[in-house]
Amino acid sequence: MYIDTHCHLDFKNYDEDREIVIQRAIKSDIQAIITIGTNIETSKMAIKLAENYASVFAAVGIHPTDCLQTTDEHLETIEELSKHEKVVAIGEVGLDYYHMKATKEKQQSIFRKQIDLAVRQNLPLIIHNRDSHDDIYDIITTSSSSKVGGVMHSFSGDMDFLEKILLTNLHVSFTGNITFKKSNNTPLVERSPIQQLLLETDSPFLTPTPLRGKRNEPAFLVHTAKKIAEIKNLDVNEVGYVTTENAKKLFRLNV
Repeated sequence: MYIDTHCHLDFKNYDEDREIVIQRAIKSDIQAIITIGTNIETSKMAIKLAENYASVFAAVGIHPTDCLQTTDEHLETIEELSKHEKVVAIGEVGLDYYHMKATKEKQQSIFRKQIDLAVRQNLPLIIHNRDSHDDIYDIITTSSSSKVGGVMHSFSGDMDFLEKILLTNLHVSFTGNITFKKSNNTPLVERSPIQQLLLETDSPFLTPTPLRGKRNEPAFLVHTAKKIAEIKNLDVNEVGYVTTENAKKLFRLNV
């Protein structure tokens, strides 16, 4: 059994066959799916999907590329949404210095406020990091994020950054890009203790080999699990079991 801890089922890519995608995931031993909000609208959509399917759970939050116009009132709305019984995390939150849709100062402010929100609601964080390693680490280590924990989703960075993140007791997760021929993530996967690993697809993005070119979906998670098992010289069933238990504990999933 597996848990897809990060996907975006609200995307238009799934409008024509969303229910089939979810059923296909269930048939592929996906025990639970966490669909992720990136702003108020998509957070509401994530909750609606979670209400409709027993195996789907929601995360709510403001993504760094969506935070330019974010006000305290918007964050109050996210906090109200976070009280829903099927919301299991605050996310996707963090910093993105690649797209730079908002200033560094704005992104950092919204990130810190959402960490405080997560602490108030006792929910773990799903953290986005792109080209912002130093500032992400600074905020994580100078905030109260350790009280709730979380995951550095779709891990990016070098070995030094990974070593620092592992010491914060955050989980890390890797996507289908670890299956790509030109992937340079193998040493990072090898170094990451399985007790701190989660599985994710980040669908509809980052479709794993051998399905590249197709829209990604939760049912494809097994290919990432198999690659992790190969890299770490483990049985894929052990990877599935341990990462599932990790996700259940972090997100308090009763599945």
